[in-house]
Amino acid sequence: MKQRINRISEEIKREVSNIIQSELKDPRLPGFVSVLSVNTTRDLRYAKVYISVLGNEEDKKNAMEGLRNASGFIRREIGQRIKLRYTPELVFELDNSIEQGIYINKLINSIRKED
Repeated sequence: MKQRINRISEEIKREVSNIIQSELKDPRLPGFVSVLSVNTTRDLRYAKVYISVLGNEEDKKNAMEGLRNASGFIRREIGQRIKLRYTPELVFELDNSIEQGIYINKLINSIRKED
């Protein structure tokens, strides 16, 4: 069962990413919005979509608002592309792990230069 949920989550991730990159024409979405991962509940009712947005805080806020407004459209598209009994409701979450990794990398590099 867990393997099936993981496959469905990966398929949803791929499709959401394609939809965001090619079909959403929202001006609030900056050029670089990426889908990092998707966690789907066991009953397939909800899918938490973790998003990374490259830009300042205003860009991130606008992108999340744009994605939340487009969630109905994205869900309908996923329902047409992936044949499931239930199309999960999408919940978008901002993920800052890439930025945290860049920050930590800068700290490590600055310590190395001091040595």
